[in-house]
Amino acid sequence: MSGPLAGIRVVDLSTVLMGPYCTQILAEYGADVIKIEPPEGDGTRHIGPMRSRGMGAIFLHANRGKRSAVLNLKRPQDRDALLRIAAQADVLVYNQRPQAMERLGLSYEVVRAASPRIVYAGLCGFGRGGPYSERPAYDDLIQGAVGLPALFQRAGNPEPRYVPITLCDRAVGLSAVGAILAALYHRQRSGEGQAIEIPMFETMAAMVMGDHLGGRSFVPAEGGTGYARLLAHARRPYVTADGYICALIYSDKQWESFCALIGQPQMFRQDPRLRDLGTRTRHIDALYALVAQTLRTRSTDAWLQLLEQADIPCMPMHTPESLLEDPHLHAVGLFREIEHPSEGRLVSMSVPSRWSATPPDAPRPAPRLGEHTAAVLAEAGFDAASAEAP
Repeated sequence: MSGPLAGIRVVDLSTVLMGPYCTQILAEYGADVIKIEPPEGDGTRHIGPMRSRGMGAIFLHANRGKRSAVLNLKRPQDRDALLRIAAQADVLVYNQRPQAMERLGLSYEVVRAASPRIVYAGLCGFGRGGPYSERPAYDDLIQGAVGLPALFQRAGNPEPRYVPITLCDRAVGLSAVGAILAALYHRQRSGEGQAIEIPMFETMAAMVMGDHLGGRSFVPAEGGTGYARLLAHARRPYVTADGYICALIYSDKQWESFCALIGQPQMFRQDPRLRDLGTRTRHIDALYALVAQTLRTRSTDAWLQLLEQADIPCMPMHTPESLLEDPHLHAVGLFREIEHPSEGRLVSMSVPSRWSATPPDAPRPAPRLGEHTAAVLAEAGFDAASAEAP
């Protein structure tokens, strides 16, 4: 492996998506990620579509770059094998509840005894110390708990609904990457490992309220919660004569350009609602409705051309299917075809970031269940017979 994290070894006990997404990024940066799976495998192995049993599409994307070793951590000998593997690792990642790790005999105190410099990273639903700390957590539950469905309804959707991606799993997984890298940097300076906790509920609550705390930012309050621009009913892709377009007219210059573009240059100076950003924000729903009415008059391609010429930010509204054909993504090589040893030709995604000195290589494809068990155990000092059946 090469890349900025080459030489870092990660023991990954996580399942489903939040933890695996975090460790996927670490693997893409060059870390040697050892995915410890139960005998039945990670649950996402069994979510279709798939060509081979246990190699579902979501698993293939969230676990590329990793090695898979099967251990039944409820067996004392497998738990001991895990601790020997952890003794050679820099990071251990889990997304079970901390109480479950303690029942397995894998608390921070136990793992630290095997590896004093380890970064022990727990991605959990709720932070310890609160009344929810022992509750299970899933993306949908956390989306609801932090108010995302309610915000959809407040912004004009007839009913509350969840964001149709695993937003919380991925946002918290990404936050965990930053926390782990910061802990590794601290260890480099001090020699000290540590336990870190990245809770879903608190992380997402802080993200949501960063936009929507509003007047409740002050004591006493200077108004209610909510960022008016984000909650405007008309804040959505605009209907054109033949489809949809995404456009954002935000700054003074952009509004002035838009008014000139639609043949009303005097409007920018004469309409009091356009006076400044704060005034526009207070009237944003009416202004977005005005834009929506105007954009119905031409085709999507015509508006894209006109808005680009006026230096007004705009993009086509993609579907997942058309996103695969986006010319920019093709030019930068985000989507690429790879040959998987067992699954054949696959579409994969490259590392989106660019590095001038330590660029990550394309990561190895997602592993078959237990594909690397023998090698991982041998590296931990087991003999060949033990490696085959710990």
